[in-house]
Amino acid sequence: MGTSISALHVRRSSLILATAERVWEEFSSFERLAAWFGRGHQLEVYEPQLGGRVGLSVEIDGKQSSFGGTIRVFEPAHELTFTNNWESEGWPVPTLLTLRLTPLYDACHVELFHHGFERLGADASATLEGYESGWTANHLEALKAIVEGAGPA
Repeated sequence: MGTSISALHVRRSSLILATAERVWEEFSSFERLAAWFGRGHQLEVYEPQLGGRVGLSVEIDGKQSSFGGTIRVFEPAHELTFTNNWESEGWPVPTLLTLRLTPLYDACHVELFHHGFERLGADASATLEGYESGWTANHLEALKAIVEGAGPA
């Protein structure tokens, strides 16, 4: 039925001129997700099914760091949610990443949420602020360009 988005979250969104079913095609395989979601980080693993894994990596201070987790919600044309934690020196509990698709007019409203920061206790505020400034809409702009026919952004 969808993931409840917690109070402490980062949100980015885009309105894409296509159906939710068409947008979801870009979630259907590793190659298709990597074409737009690998912006600012690299998609390493994507197993598009409930219980599958999402693995990403990013270079920080010249060192490659890996993060990701298990797919908790996989509802085609509606939602992909996975746990998110650093593989080394991670948080005590993971945060969550949710990509939600909602039909709106003749289009699809795509939202990206990074949420669950309140689970980090005293570190929640500083961690949220860091991610708020770190997330861009580049992923969703690339998805929009692919779906609307302009190719990868």
